Amino acid sequence: MQATSERKDAPAQNDKRTIFGWAMYDWAVSAFSTTVVTVFLGPYLTALAKAASDSNGLLYAVGIPIKYDSLFAYCTSISVLLQAFFLPLLSAIADYSKRRKQFLLFFTLIGSTATIALIGLDDGRHWFGAGAYIIANIAFGAAMVFYNAFLPDIATKEQHDRVSSFGWGLGYLGGGLLLLLNLIFFTLRDSLGLTTSDAVRICLASAGVWWLGFSMFTFAMVRSRYAVQLLKQGETYLDIGFKELARTFRDIKRLPETLKYLVAYLLYNDGVQTILVVATIFGSEELKMESSSLIQVILMVQIVAFIGSTVFGNIAARFGAKQAVVSCLVIWCAVTIYAWYFLSSTLEFWGMASVVALVMGGTQALSRSLFSVMIPEGKEAAFFAFYELSERGTSWVGPFLFGIINQLFSGLRYGILSLIVLFVSGLVVLLFVNVEKAKSQAEAM
Repeated sequence: MQATSERKDAPAQNDKRTIFGWAMYDWAVSAFSTTVVTVFLGPYLTALAKAASDSNGLLYAVGIPIKYDSLFAYCTSISVLLQAFFLPLLSAIADYSKRRKQFLLFFTLIGSTATIALIGLDDGRHWFGAGAYIIANIAFGAAMVFYNAFLPDIATKEQHDRVSSFGWGLGYLGGGLLLLLNLIFFTLRDSLGLTTSDAVRICLASAGVWWLGFSMFTFAMVRSRYAVQLLKQGETYLDIGFKELARTFRDIKRLPETLKYLVAYLLYNDGVQTILVVATIFGSEELKMESSSLIQVILMVQIVAFIGSTVFGNIAARFGAKQAVVSCLVIWCAVTIYAWYFLSSTLEFWGMASVVALVMGGTQALSRSLFSVMIPEGKEAAFFAFYELSERGTSWVGPFLFGIINQLFSGLRYGILSLIVLFVSGLVVLLFVNVEKAKSQAEAM
């Protein structure tokens, strides 16, 4: 028999303590995005892969040739493709059982542990690093599904833009603070008697410790709001998961505007995430920038992105979230062209990075809040599973496209230029999304 039991002590929506606790997960998990994905792992893994490659710069995985500076991008694509097989199933189960908090904790433990394990990444262990990163990134993407699904629980629809922007802003600050600490530590490595390799590996592991430690605020302050639905006799959560997954696919077909927006988002945000993933590789390989300089750039990006999330949040309040995102995408298109043809110095890299940071904050914060008002109540985790397939560090089309073009043309600039396809196509689809109609369709289900 199916039954429910409502938690009477669950906080009301728009509760400040609950919102702060929820946003603290962004503070915690953003360390993985900045320290691991954006700054340290890409260049370090690329250097290890280069040392292990043959005279043509190739590695071989089960006989498949891989250019050393495409390895990191391919690992990102592989991790997200693996997510695509099981995240929708897990999220459907979570929507049924309402155990979002337990799933969030489970994947936090896996992801942070795999990140801490990167301290063992050293010469000749590039495949170990690739494997640990794939596991960590899968867990990261899974955790973000359940984290994002809390947004409709903790805030009313008219507050989604504000709360989402607050979460992103706190994430930029948290990720930036650890990056600052790591910059200081990395700069002092010689005086501490550490090699560059030792310092990089410690910085990588620190992100796992930060992720695990600060996420405890979320688990202490955020409570499940909904009833737990009990299984019928003879049913299992796996059975329910497949049934709910099939139902989610049927639901998406009944929400054409939401589906249209999701397609647009998966396209343009894949481009955003890919630029963030390959930026430090481009800086180190193409512009020969030192690790300390790259860290300073990314630290600046965190600060400006925080400002950007606030600025574009205000723009969205006046002109609408969709219009604000459209303006961001036009700038992203200009960025890819500039990086391909004009970018030639460290100073120009700093300038381009500041522009990227400004629009990144607006694009990411408003995209999440915009999607949250287009989905049916009670199905948040299932829908956010599809959304998460192109969230922070979990894109796959862009990294694969970048890796292939880079490998075919032997040029990182051509890899970056190829991303304009994602921005333009995403922008075109977004222009045809009717936001108000999407809200009405979701509310009618």
